[in-house]
Amino acid sequence: MNTDTTQRRKSKPAVLVVDDDPKLRRLVERQLSAEGFDVLLASNGEEALYQASLSRPNLIVLDISMPVMDGFEALERLREFFTDPVIILSATDQEREKVRALDLGADDYLTKPFGGAELSARVRAALRRADRLSGNGSSQEPVVTTGFVEVDLSARIVKRRGEEVRLTRTEYDLLRTVATNAGKVLTHRELLQAVWGPEYGDETEYLRTFVKQLRRKLEEDPSRPRYIITEPGIGYRLVQVTD
Repeated sequence: MNTDTTQRRKSKPAVLVVDDDPKLRRLVERQLSAEGFDVLLASNGEEALYQASLSRPNLIVLDISMPVMDGFEALERLREFFTDPVIILSATDQEREKVRALDLGADDYLTKPFGGAELSARVRAALRRADRLSGNGSSQEPVVTTGFVEVDLSARIVKRRGEEVRLTRTEYDLLRTVATNAGKVLTHRELLQAVWGPEYGDETEYLRTFVKQLRRKLEEDPSRPRYIITEPGIGYRLVQVTD
């Protein structure tokens, strides 16, 4: 990436918008440009992969239903090298499609038709989360240990049996939230607002999906979790287990 591009990325967050509908691309480009974002465009998954690897945007808005390569395949391949936020666009509000997208590494999911203000709000919220996790940690933050899992909050490193575990930004943010409140039951709304932002509160499928992903990466037996415990109808808590 040349110096001019790098400097632009620092001063003006770049958003890559991927959709095969040229009218929607133009509408989203106008909305986000008016909000102060540097907008890049792609019309299918293959173009998205090329643009993401070349330009390294701060966030990707990715449609699901596209020719050449759909959003699901593009998302899976993006997550091999792209760690910044991805917001999915879809005409389908079915939970199984949301869960599939979140499982593949999406950070948020927006159903068409949507308002420009809502999209902008979600983009800003996702970028705030990314900025929070990219900042310098305080040396006063503790290391939280439960069983074979160690969460170093200062270094933002998670280990299981001494081996570093690779987490997405959202997975880490959720784990950090329960770890800093170890032993305390956090409600669905508290977790959603702490991790995704004050605009959220009813998207419980987000929590189910990301908790499942954390258990798969951290628990000895994800089907019988010992660390991240579900409090039915209420929320979740992290239990500090001594093995």
